[in-house]
Amino acid sequence: MADKKKQLRTIDPPFGAVGPSGVALHDRLKHLTPKDEKVLRLVGEHQGRLASGDLKARCEAGHKHDNDAWASRKRDLTEQSSSRIAGAITKATHDQYGLARRCLLAHVHNLEAGICTLRHRLSLPIGEKGNKRVPGGYRSKGEWFHKSRRLATLEHRLDVARDDWKTGHVRVVRGGRRLLKNRHNLHAAQLTEREWRQRWEAERWFLAADGESGKRFGNETIRVTPDGEVSIKLPAPLAHLANSKHGRYTLTARIAFAHRGAQWADRITANRAVAYRIHLDTDRGRWYLTASWQRPVVQTMPLETARARGLVGVDTNADHFAAYRLDRHGNPVGDPRRFHYDLSGTADHRDAQIRHALTRLLNWTKQTGAQAIGIENLDFAAEKTREKHGRKKRFRQLISGMPTGKLKARIVSMAAEHGIAIVAVDPAYTSMWGDQHWRKPLISKTRSMTRHDAASVAIGRRALGHPIRDGVSPARTELRAWGRTAPPQHHQRDDAGHRTVQADPGDRGREETRRPVAERAHDARRRTGTTRTRGTSASKTVRDARSTGTWAQGSLLDTV
Repeated sequence: MADKKKQLRTIDPPFGAVGPSGVALHDRLKHLTPKDEKVLRLVGEHQGRLASGDLKARCEAGHKHDNDAWASRKRDLTEQSSSRIAGAITKATHDQYGLARRCLLAHVHNLEAGICTLRHRLSLPIGEKGNKRVPGGYRSKGEWFHKSRRLATLEHRLDVARDDWKTGHVRVVRGGRRLLKNRHNLHAAQLTEREWRQRWEAERWFLAADGESGKRFGNETIRVTPDGEVSIKLPAPLAHLANSKHGRYTLTARIAFAHRGAQWADRITANRAVAYRIHLDTDRGRWYLTASWQRPVVQTMPLETARARGLVGVDTNADHFAAYRLDRHGNPVGDPRRFHYDLSGTADHRDAQIRHALTRLLNWTKQTGAQAIGIENLDFAAEKTREKHGRKKRFRQLISGMPTGKLKARIVSMAAEHGIAIVAVDPAYTSMWGDQHWRKPLISKTRSMTRHDAASVAIGRRALGHPIRDGVSPARTELRAWGRTAPPQHHQRDDAGHRTVQADPGDRGREETRRPVAERAHDARRRTGTTRTRGTSASKTVRDARSTGTWAQGSLLDTV
């Protein structure tokens, strides 16, 4: 009995990614005196203690918190600092509590997915095979037993998480839970107790201030002048350390933002809001200042404009980006490119590798003349669970290692600075259909094609609004770019389907004519000294052209 035809899921249409919603600049505070560092440590420690107490009060309130409770917390903090510092602390507390709630909800969904998969696999007979969509049963009775115990554990965790969600209870660690756990295993973290203590205290400091529009230089608490002078409004208990008027302390360091310094200077000159944060890198022993501000979220470029000059299709993999340039008709141009990166090592190293690979990709895109990049809208949140893939640990590590979240944030912000639009497409079947329809036709003596290169072509065509395979051989799509219709497959009738569409009126070479094959054949016979009759030349030439796999319209013969 023939198998039923596989049902394909609905493919979402491509869309243009919106531009970044904020800007952040980073610079080092150089040449700080010992007194400057002492003041920064005291201020950070004092305000960090206030932030910890405020976060504890907010977590204890849970769902009972309201605007009156927020105002009460702010009044209590104002007595020990200032009104602006109290506002910055309460806002940071509110943001951290909201983030913890969102993470708790994601944890609940992950547990529900794992429990659903476990129940399904436990209900199947032992040894039953699965498929790509649905996993099969477990291999042995021992594995079945251990998974049944794990199901009970996950169900208990789910009950606890749901109770926390209903009551508004969250678990938050100022300074980071990972750093807290490192305290119990310093050898594995390659830290001494003193190094851990320094890092822990520095992470729990609070040296930040929100911007205020209309105020001098956009911030009253941490003020940076156009010439780079940095001053801090000290909290009330530390006002005796001030070295400037109105309870302010001016640092000896000067700031000069090398990147986007002109944008920052324009904002503070117009007294527009700029937020600042000062932090210490304990590994290097250096102080840094970060300036940030928001900007309206707008689409960088309309979708039709981005497609007008073609684009670059990009296939994201665990160790490289596979890219291919496509014209606006969806035809591959040139050879595929690969931009490799290494995601091993520390988080800073991985982030630097991603930025370097994206920089090379964006520079190459500008060189090709394209105005957009087509990339898959990847989200492997549901694919990482160990319950679905079971023993496939390397496959789970491969999926987890792909920088989907960081890639989205990086490529949107970096592409906006280069004037390149990002078109996100549905990733369904791009690798399978690209390998099926585009890998083999594009292989030549000087060009090799991998499955990932073919997937980049499929992604690019979907981003342009074309089907991955439009009903004709990919080898014939070159004719469309030059304004010529592909020939019928058998004869002049439409038994094999309609011909491919013509090129647009503005395409280069659309109205040009080609030298007929009959003339070339006639010249060749003249050189060889052979003769032909007038009545048989056209049909003989057409038969020769068809036998060689080419096609050309012969000249009309005047037989009258």
